[in-house]
Amino acid sequence: MPPSSILQPRRGWRDYALLLALACCWSSTYPLTKIGIGSIPPITFISARSLIAATFLLVILRARGIRIPTDAKAWKLFAFQQTINSTIPFLMITWAQQYVPAAATVVLASTTPIFAFLITWGITRHEPATLLKLVGAVIGLAGTAVIIGLDALGGLGADILAEVVILLATISFACATIFGLRLSDYDPMVVAAGSLLFGGLVLLPASLIVDHPWTLRPTAEALVATLTMGIFSSALGLMLFYMCLTRLGTLTTNAQGYLRIPIGVGLSVALLGETVPSNLGLGLLLVMAGVAAMTIPSNRYKLRWTGGARD
Repeated sequence: MPPSSILQPRRGWRDYALLLALACCWSSTYPLTKIGIGSIPPITFISARSLIAATFLLVILRARGIRIPTDAKAWKLFAFQQTINSTIPFLMITWAQQYVPAAATVVLASTTPIFAFLITWGITRHEPATLLKLVGAVIGLAGTAVIIGLDALGGLGADILAEVVILLATISFACATIFGLRLSDYDPMVVAAGSLLFGGLVLLPASLIVDHPWTLRPTAEALVATLTMGIFSSALGLMLFYMCLTRLGTLTTNAQGYLRIPIGVGLSVALLGETVPSNLGLGLLLVMAGVAAMTIPSNRYKLRWTGGARD
């Protein structure tokens, strides 16, 4: 898209409140996944939470009197978006979390804003990719490393295949935030419901064939984790994700990945009994500085990334 065709949306405190709400919904993903896959295999776990989320949203849409589109064009968009934004990357991360500690997973998965920046600057150029946003991405990543602790980073070489899989999943997330702009003509709840329904149904046959879910004996904690992820992380989270894409753009929406870190640390303490890192304060400062750099409108500064789109 040529720079001249870029329409910069107006941003208010309500838009950034949506960004914070999205971070809150998605911050529970890793601790809940750890709980869920303890007794539910990855394919069945993802299919179940997707179908729970889709059912929840379809009930709300029916109450609102809104119907899901039935045309092939809409469902092709829903299917492709779900594939790169949820089905494939979450399968990859859920599998990898069986071998990579949660702390290392958070650090690796937090690189999504950097990949989104590089794709935007080098390929799509659909919105301004300024030097300030690059600095924000790097500062935010440094903050996540500080919060998790350098000791966690010391174990990143133990399961290199699983770590590479997580990084590939974050690249898929980055691509999904950019492609998701094509869905801005649809109601965010419709997009979320359609995408999740496709994702859950496409994995259901594999779940039945591979996992034989009727033979599983999931714990009560795993069932609660699946239900919670379905409603909050998947249903509400995906709906907020598409709202933020429309209002804030891809780079700013991706910045919520850094906001998820301090929230996720708190949830890990509450749900998994992990200890609070002593360097949490410094990490939070870096995270907030990174988020500010990526979300404050760049036309307030004179920093430009040579070759990128102009504000």
